[in-house]
Amino acid sequence: MKGRTLVLLAGMIASTVAFSAQNAMAADRGTERIETKVRHELNMLPYGNVFDYLTFTVDENGTVSLMGEVTRPIVKSEAAKAAKSVEGVERVDNQIKVLPVSFFDSQLRARLYHSIYGYPTMQRYAEGVNAPIRIIVDNGHVTLLGVVDTQGDKIIAGMQANSVPGIFSVDNQLKVVKG
Repeated sequence: MKGRTLVLLAGMIASTVAFSAQNAMAADRGTERIETKVRHELNMLPYGNVFDYLTFTVDENGTVSLMGEVTRPIVKSEAAKAAKSVEGVERVDNQIKVLPVSFFDSQLRARLYHSIYGYPTMQRYAEGVNAPIRIIVDNGHVTLLGVVDTQGDKIIAGMQANSVPGIFSVDNQLKVVKG
């Protein structure tokens, strides 16, 4: 009887572990589906531009946490609406920062855009709907976010940003995706 109980108990434990693993895999697929749909919805926002940066996370409870910086409050509110509209999203934690309105920063944004995207080897990044290099300006401090193809492109973007007069600092956080 004792041996039979151990076999039965071992079988129950194995079933429980397998069931837990299946639930975890299903939850991961659900989270991946939500991530894909939220990413799509955020990319479709009509008000975002190269001076906005949005990112997000999704937890296993269906909570979407929105982060980043935007130049207009409508982008923050529309991002939250878009995320909330995705099936499976239970809650949206909107931590997006709206950058302060500043004539000085607006002028810097325009000069930075022309300096980076106007540079001959960087012009290919300006093509398409969603430019991969995001230029965030906050009180004269610049952060470059997004992706480039090569380390050389990352260096060029940083050098071009640093060449713009009136900037206090440049934080080049561009990621190289190809090599």
